[in-house]
Amino acid sequence: MTRPQAVFLDAGSVGNADLNPLHQLQVELELFPETRLEQIVERLQNATIAIVNKTELNADTLQQLPQLKYIAVTATGLNNIDLVAAQQAGIKVQNAEHYATASVAQHVFALLLQLTNQCLAYQQAIQQGRWSKSSHFCLLDYPMIELAGKTLCIIGHGTLGQATAQLARAFGMQVIVAERPKASCRSGRVPFEQALASADVISLHCPLTDDNHHLIGRKQLAMMKNTAILINTARGALVDTQAVLSALMDETLYAAALDVLDTEPPPPNHTALLTSHPRLLLSPHVAWATTEARNRLVQQVANDLKQWLLRHVPA
Repeated sequence: MTRPQAVFLDAGSVGNADLNPLHQLQVELELFPETRLEQIVERLQNATIAIVNKTELNADTLQQLPQLKYIAVTATGLNNIDLVAAQQAGIKVQNAEHYATASVAQHVFALLLQLTNQCLAYQQAIQQGRWSKSSHFCLLDYPMIELAGKTLCIIGHGTLGQATAQLARAFGMQVIVAERPKASCRSGRVPFEQALASADVISLHCPLTDDNHHLIGRKQLAMMKNTAILINTARGALVDTQAVLSALMDETLYAAALDVLDTEPPPPNHTALLTSHPRLLLSPHVAWATTEARNRLVQQVANDLKQWLLRHVPA
């Protein structure tokens, strides 16, 4: 019997992850490093299975793919898939969850520790010869901040938020969990505005929805301490980037670390890329992307697809 065709439209998005689990499936697998919108229908024309990360599969596209039965999303977010159209067409959509928990929490603290301990600034100072010229045994040009005793506000207390909170407690931080704006405050949570005002560090871990676009904007930034640090490893549009940059320049926000932006990849003239500030730290949407996490992701996608094949494709 002919094996079903599976097409990975943006395999380059997982970098050098081990793809052997996909190759071992009973499918005819075709890999493309990336796929433009106008190439999708042609590449999936004979496919039973589409594997995508961020490639968009909208209603118009899905209507042109009558053979498509399964969409494997190599990510947790599903905002690039028209789920209503997929359901109407009888297409199963399966995302991946929890594969990057340790990776994301670790990256939050990599960003936070760079902002509090100034390791890169001191390294550059040493390379410039400033330690050698110091009149003392040490160099104290950049202030360092101790995390013990500081308050971390978690916005989005799912698996990622909980893992980040666990690391924070290991550093001796006090953890509070913000309730959703305008929602009744559940036990164990702090009203949203109160949480922002109390926090020394705010870390975002919630999905992007229509209701929380620009969850952190000028109004919310004004509620925060001027010594606060904002970290976003979730979705770029959760924060008003321009408002964050303005708050940094006005010194009403101490520091910001952004692993995500509202447009990805950002154009060369994106405001965040053009802003020079010693306490603005950017990383290119890599919080999820340790080698171990990417390998777990591929294995999870392969496992889920294998189970679907067992149920829907005759041996």
